[in-house]
Amino acid sequence: MLEKVLIANRGEIALRILRACREMGIRTVAVHSTADEDAMHVRLADETVCIGPPSAAESYLNIPAIISAAEITDADAIHPGYGFLSENANFASIVEEHGITFVGPTSEHIRLMGDKVVAKETAKRLGIPVVPGSAGAITNDVEALQTAHEIGFPVIVKASAGGGGRGMKVAHTPEQMSEVLSTARAEAKSAFGNDTLYMEKYLETPRHIEIQVIGDSHGNAVHLGERDCSMQRRHQKILEEAPSPALNAKSRAEIGERVANAIRELGYRGVGTVEFLYENGEFFFIEMNTRIQVEHPVTEMITGIDLVREQLRIASGAPLSFGQEDVHINGHAIECRINAENAKTFTPNPGKVTDFHVPGGFGVRIDSALYNGYTIPPYYDSLVAKLIVHGANRNECLMRLRRSLMEFVVGGVDTTIPLHLDLINNKDFIDGTYNIHWLEKYIQSANG
Repeated sequence: MLEKVLIANRGEIALRILRACREMGIRTVAVHSTADEDAMHVRLADETVCIGPPSAAESYLNIPAIISAAEITDADAIHPGYGFLSENANFASIVEEHGITFVGPTSEHIRLMGDKVVAKETAKRLGIPVVPGSAGAITNDVEALQTAHEIGFPVIVKASAGGGGRGMKVAHTPEQMSEVLSTARAEAKSAFGNDTLYMEKYLETPRHIEIQVIGDSHGNAVHLGERDCSMQRRHQKILEEAPSPALNAKSRAEIGERVANAIRELGYRGVGTVEFLYENGEFFFIEMNTRIQVEHPVTEMITGIDLVREQLRIASGAPLSFGQEDVHINGHAIECRINAENAKTFTPNPGKVTDFHVPGGFGVRIDSALYNGYTIPPYYDSLVAKLIVHGANRNECLMRLRRSLMEFVVGGVDTTIPLHLDLINNKDFIDGTYNIHWLEKYIQSANG
C-alpha cells in the first residue's frame, strides 16, 4: 500500500483525497499557493509545502515545484484530483520518470483520450457509438463547409485539445461557418495552445449521460452505472443526478457493459468517465475524462463504493475490491454545485465567509473546504461546496434536497443556492424532462 501521498490540488477535492488517505493509514502532503495557506486541507495534512504565488500557473500548474515538493517530503505517490494537471499526460509521464506513483491512468492513456479526435476514433474502434462528424481534424474552411453539408446543419465545432466548453461553437447555417471557425480557433489557441478543431452533428435536444468506469492493472474493469449531467450552463455542469430519469435498467446495463468491455480491451487503469449525448434512445460518445469527476459523489451514494479509496488501492497495485456482480444501484442521488457566484448574473463573488452552516440529517453529504472566517480567494474556480443528497427514490431525494438547500447558509458572499432552489421546484426538473439546452433557456427567460 502507498505510504505517503502528495495531493496536487486544492479546495474540496484536496480535502476529499486527504480524508480517504487518512482512513487508509496513508500520510499526506498538501501543496499550496500563498493564497491557500489557511485552506482546510493545508491545516489537516501531515506535511505542507508552499509551491508558489497565487497564480495557478506559478503554483498548482508548476510541475517542477510539485515534483520538488514530492521529493523533499519523500512522497511515494501524487494524486492530481480533478482540473489543474489531472489530465496532463506530460505531468503523469514526469511523475512516473521520477519513480513516483501517479494516482491515475498511464500517461499513454491520458494522452490518447486527451486528444478528442483520437479519442473519438479509438471509441469507434472499441465499439462505442459516436456522434456523426468529421473523420479527423478540420484542416481548412472549405473542408469544414463540405463536411458540414455532408452531416447536415446545425453542426458544432470543438477544440481537439479542449474541455470545459472552451473552443466550442455552433453553426446553424452555412453563412455562419467562417465566423464560427475563426472564433473557435482563437479560443482553442488561447485556452490550450492548440487551435486544431473537429466537427460533429449538433443534436437539438440531447441529454448528457456519463458512465463511471474503473479498471485495475490485473485486467479487471467494471462500470458503476450512469450520471445525468444535463443541467448545464455554457457547457459547465450545475447539477448532476444518478441514476438518470431518462434510462431504464436494460439500457443502463447495455451501455454500461459496452463501455466496461471497451476499457477492459484498452487495458485502462484507474477511474474514468465516458461521456455521451443521449437522444431518441441512442448514445453518442463525446469524450472520456481520465480522472476523478467533480460529480463522483452521486455514484458513491447509490453504489456504496468509495471511488477515491479504489483509486489509491489500484495505484498501489491491488486489484479491484469488487466485481461487476457486486455493483448494485440503490435509490437516487443528486448533487448541487454551490459556487461563490451571483445566482442571476453568475459573476464570481469571492470574499470572507462570515457565517457557515451546513445541512445534515439522514442521506445528506457535504463536500466543502469552507469554514467560518475563511476568505475565498479570487484566483481559482468559484466552486466552494457540493451538496449531495440520497433518497430511496427520486421523489424522496428531491424532498430531502429541498429541505437541505433551505438549511444551507453561506454568509458574506453570494452563492448559487437560490438558483438550485428555483431549479428543483421547476416542473420540468421535477418531471425529469430537461435536456442540455434547458437551463440556458430557463435563465434567459428568467432574466427577461
